[in-house]
Amino acid sequence: MSVAINNLINFSRALPSPMDTLPSKKVKVSSKYGSGTEATLSATVIKAVNAVCDCMTGTGEGAVGVIDHRMVAEYKSSSGPDAYHLVVYDSVTGSIVASGYDKNTEMIETYRLHQTANDGAAVLMAMMPALMADQEFEDNFALYFDQRKAGYPDMNKAVEYMAILCDNAYRRIKDETCPANVKAKVEKSGNVLRVSQTQLDSGAYTPTNVMAGEFTIFAKTNRVTVSAATAEIPHSDFEGKYQLTPGRKLSFLEESLVPKLDSWYIIPEQVVNICRHAQVTTGKSMQMRNFLMRGPAGTGKTQGARAIAAGLHLPYMKYTCSASTEVFDFVGMVFPKTDTMSTGDAQLDKEREMVMAMGGINYANVAKIMNLPDLEDMDFDPCGVFQSLTGITNEEATSRDCMAVVMDMVAEKIKQLSKPAEGEKSSGQTYTYVETDFIKALKNGYLIEIQEPTVITQPGVLVGLNSLLEQSGSITLPTGEIIQRHPDTVVVVTTNVTYEGCRGLNQSVVDRMSLVEDIDLPSPEVMTQRAMAITGATDEYQVSQMVQVVNDMAEYMRKNGITDGTCGMRSLIDWIVSAEITGDVYKSALSTVISKATPDEEDREALKTTILEPIFTPKRRKVS
Repeated sequence: MSVAINNLINFSRALPSPMDTLPSKKVKVSSKYGSGTEATLSATVIKAVNAVCDCMTGTGEGAVGVIDHRMVAEYKSSSGPDAYHLVVYDSVTGSIVASGYDKNTEMIETYRLHQTANDGAAVLMAMMPALMADQEFEDNFALYFDQRKAGYPDMNKAVEYMAILCDNAYRRIKDETCPANVKAKVEKSGNVLRVSQTQLDSGAYTPTNVMAGEFTIFAKTNRVTVSAATAEIPHSDFEGKYQLTPGRKLSFLEESLVPKLDSWYIIPEQVVNICRHAQVTTGKSMQMRNFLMRGPAGTGKTQGARAIAAGLHLPYMKYTCSASTEVFDFVGMVFPKTDTMSTGDAQLDKEREMVMAMGGINYANVAKIMNLPDLEDMDFDPCGVFQSLTGITNEEATSRDCMAVVMDMVAEKIKQLSKPAEGEKSSGQTYTYVETDFIKALKNGYLIEIQEPTVITQPGVLVGLNSLLEQSGSITLPTGEIIQRHPDTVVVVTTNVTYEGCRGLNQSVVDRMSLVEDIDLPSPEVMTQRAMAITGATDEYQVSQMVQVVNDMAEYMRKNGITDGTCGMRSLIDWIVSAEITGDVYKSALSTVISKATPDEEDREALKTTILEPIFTPKRRKVS
């Protein structure tokens, strides 16, 4: 071992807490680069890893980030309350620039890597993004991070993970022939170039990406924390565990309507709470069967309703409201019986045959054969959906505009399908009642989700259904038949509180809700995990920074009354996918999260400069 490397990764120094009581520094494990030899714990690596872990959880001061191929760190020294070590590491050349810095006096001191001087922990901290490029190092760092965050529940495992990190870092830095070599130029004297006050004042080392922590000297940034998601509920311990009627047998068709949760889905506590209340009150005089879930766009309300159906093991159905929704859209309509009718139009006859095979002429079936977009499509890209429906470009189009077009198209198609052929006698014409999913769910004991009832123009529509929201409620169908509500029927109303055009829900309807759950954006940890699972992204640090931007934007919009746009989980997912395509996180943010937040130019500029650019700065164009 050369004296220079020994100055950087020193094995003779006493180990820091919590490994200062170990009987030996030798551990019977090794990295994949150690050829099976015993690993030796290094105080330098332990201090650097612990510092990064504490920055990631927000429990420690300092930060680590990236400029380009250069990496920067502000390491909080234990030598004084305002003492820091500032390091700039170049992963291409291996050069190191470092200084001691007093945050109070702004005095800069020499930083020297030597057994009798600085121990190099700050340098290893700055090198952390380069070390993380190796899968073994990244995996063992994550395992050690979980142990430290939880208070070391298994110290033996924590020691093993740390030993592998020490061995991995040492061998990759020492061995220039290693395929995962990390370059580091350390003079035998241990002297390194200083970070000057001029460089600090000019912002020469301002990081473009913050891996963890909060920069306060190189630059002023917001804190970036990355934590493991909160304890998850295994799907196997939730799905079907809250059945309302033990032993109830569903038909094959009904079983196919019971949702299966995606592997990435993290079950929210509100969902479990609703399932528990529904199950525990079963058989009591006042069963809890009506639930309201409200919150901003993209918070997973519909996914939550599906999860409730999975927990209760009930078939799931939904009805999406529109501005023109009427009572008959819920209870069904009477149409001319068309079994033997022919319109004289072969295509129309074929469509009518398809619709009748699907259960009759109703909105849902007609929309399906016309391949029309649903509300989720309209929410996701209202401008694109409006153009595909009408052929007209309208950058100001909303989901409400799209729904109006869809309703008109469906109504016209229903008229065509229901119209007798020319010359056909109208005498003797028979009619048929078309049952809606809403009535099916109420009659058979399913879960029905009513989406966005607050967009309905006529306030009395839902009030007209109040009788069905009662436990022993009933309703008279257009055929004269009286439908009684099944005791297992669960009604979940989901509504957005930020969409333009939403109105307040009628008080009599709210009064009939057993529980009202306000669904906010998930915690940053859950958002990160969920977004990575959906998009396939692997850079947890970058995704966590994007989550921070989205959350900060949502808070800024709330405080500043910006209500003409949206910022939530869907925007985050779009941003991650776009960044993968463009390779430019900042550029993709402009056309996903920033553009969706507001059409107002001044507000967009404020969001860019206040929220986005402190974490993601624009790439500099190369000058030819």
